[in-house]
Amino acid sequence: MTNLRHFDNLGTARFVTFSCFRNYPYLSDSFARDILIRSLDHLRVKRGVRIIAWVLMPDHVHLVLLPSDDTRLGHVIGLLKSWTSQQIMRSPESRIPVLRRNDGSPAVWERRCFDHNCRNELVVRTKVEYCHSNPVRRGLVEHSSEWPWSSYNWYRGEGQILLEIDGM
Repeated sequence: MTNLRHFDNLGTARFVTFSCFRNYPYLSDSFARDILIRSLDHLRVKRGVRIIAWVLMPDHVHLVLLPSDDTRLGHVIGLLKSWTSQQIMRSPESRIPVLRRNDGSPAVWERRCFDHNCRNELVVRTKVEYCHSNPVRRGLVEHSSEWPWSSYNWYRGEGQILLEIDGM
């Protein structure tokens, strides 16, 4: 397996994507979305990772983050995935089927995440727009404002805000 390199501590925003195991639409379930949103807020408040933009799709997540200088982003995303998968799998409220890897271990997320260093403000803005237009491109809604599981409404100053973000 190829070891992907991550470049931490560059002082740049990071565009991060991670997917549900086997692209199963875990995030179509409100219970799983709520867990992920609470965990993102924890990441923001307790771990000092600034959230610039986000979108939860049925089978994957896109984030634009600005980690603090001493943060290894891969480690923090690993913690986030671990917290959320444990809560999703162990809660008696969950009606989500737990898929299993070939070794029999339960899985909610694919093992890897993909990240991109945003080297300037234009790239950050492009990634924020990418997050917000993702539900439209996938045909889930006609306009970004109709998708409540993103930071779009925070930027527009309207609608319900599910997760406070730090902006650009």
